[in-house]
Amino acid sequence: MKLLVTGGAGYIGSVVAAQLIDAGHEVVVLDDLSRGHAAAVPAGATHVDVALLDEHGLHDALADGFDGVLHFAALAVVAESVAHPDRYWRNNVVGTLNLLDAMRAHGVRRLVFSSTAATYGDPQRIPMREDEPTDPVNPYGDSKLAVDRMLANECPASGLGATSLRYFNVAGARGPQGEDHRPETHLVPLVLEAAAGRRSHISVYGTDYDTRDGTAVRDYIHVEDLGDAHLLALDAVRPGEHRVYNLGSGTGYTVREVIEAARRVTGREIPAKEEPRRAGDPPQLVAASDRARDELGWSPRRTLDDMIADAWTWHQAHPDGYGD
Repeated sequence: MKLLVTGGAGYIGSVVAAQLIDAGHEVVVLDDLSRGHAAAVPAGATHVDVALLDEHGLHDALADGFDGVLHFAALAVVAESVAHPDRYWRNNVVGTLNLLDAMRAHGVRRLVFSSTAATYGDPQRIPMREDEPTDPVNPYGDSKLAVDRMLANECPASGLGATSLRYFNVAGARGPQGEDHRPETHLVPLVLEAAAGRRSHISVYGTDYDTRDGTAVRDYIHVEDLGDAHLLALDAVRPGEHRVYNLGSGTGYTVREVIEAARRVTGREIPAKEEPRRAGDPPQLVAASDRARDELGWSPRRTLDDMIADAWTWHQAHPDGYGD
């Protein structure tokens, strides 16, 4: 298939674009590089420097004809979304509406959307199923939920087949593609920066949660396992239907356990400093991925140690990230 990957110069988008190429698909990456990296665009992909808010550029890009779209382009920093919610509604919601308009105009009827567990907010049940009530606690989660709802309306109206994949915590690397966010807010790369001596310590926010060691519990999934789910979802979409799947391992790890795993994998000391809780951090976020297993035939294969080892290899090879 000929596929458009929006945000394909970012962390997850670049990994999935590379997997699509390896699977024999023709890939065009649409990314304005405002948050992505030109060096992350995989070999074999064509890069189009267009933003989702550029309606004319978007229509021109899609006019070449595509069999489907994998949509990763979004702003995704929670603290920024709280400080600047307008950016998130404009980029994530209006940008996606522009994409749907262009897809409709050019007859593209297949979409896989990068959604998030942030659509749920503070969960009522652990592990979290797809019927967990959606009540985001920040504008980032609100913007992603708005897109999920937009797709639920669009599919029966236009015949679009769409799947929303709600990620939990993603980590790891795939060959030349790795995680390079600025600023970095994710635990695994921050721990590895401390392991490499690029920061003095890793902060542990909250040690008094009702968990097995007092620190928050999160569900981690390897970026390649996540990518596998996108390829399966792409094949499984059905015209006029919108499906939602949670993607996680079903196993939660505490912050302390992630740090200990990083110490074990890297052989480094990794100093940790206890800090007060951050507002809005739930005690536990763990996925139930039964639906993805049963309907897509998907299950994660890589362990937390695998994620950290692959990310550590990438960070050692790219001490300054992509360097752009």
